[in-house]
Amino acid sequence: MHGPVSTAWLLVALCAATGAYCLLRMRSGIGEQRRAAGGEALMGFGMAAMAVPAAVFTPPRWAWPLYAAVFGAAALRALWAGRGGRRHLHHLVGSAAMVYMAVAMAVSPHTAHHTHGGTGVPLLTGVLLLYFAGYVLLSGVRLIPAVAPAGAPPPAPAGWGDRPELARACRLSMGIGMVAMLLTM
Repeated sequence: MHGPVSTAWLLVALCAATGAYCLLRMRSGIGEQRRAAGGEALMGFGMAAMAVPAAVFTPPRWAWPLYAAVFGAAALRALWAGRGGRRHLHHLVGSAAMVYMAVAMAVSPHTAHHTHGGTGVPLLTGVLLLYFAGYVLLSGVRLIPAVAPAGAPPPAPAGWGDRPELARACRLSMGIGMVAMLLTM
């Protein structure tokens, strides 16, 4: 991705930390949480790798089709898993966005920065930006703690892999990262 180097490194750190936490969440005793955490770890590490500043490391030309293939497979998995409900729709959109960015990077000039030369934001980039901006806002609202009724027992302590508020924060940070990456397209 193209953009300021300091911003890119912050994005790399955010996405890598999120991917690492998602790996910890894979130790959950709940199967659905483990599967979701695996997909989110792949997304976090993939976003971190894509966000490494080009001034530091420019991936070889074959890396972009590899990214597209990996995230295309993740999109197909999310599509297959989502046939029974809407829960996996976000994973499908996220994986498809990663495929889109990998393809855009593969076809962009290797030495020049990818710009749109006054033609504006491509339609798909704009749609993805709107989706992820909305997702970030909705995820942020969901992180606001609910007030427990008076006299309610305190919640039972959960392990690192079973803390829903941390999983939501993880998804929120990846949504913010996706917005940042799409803005640099």
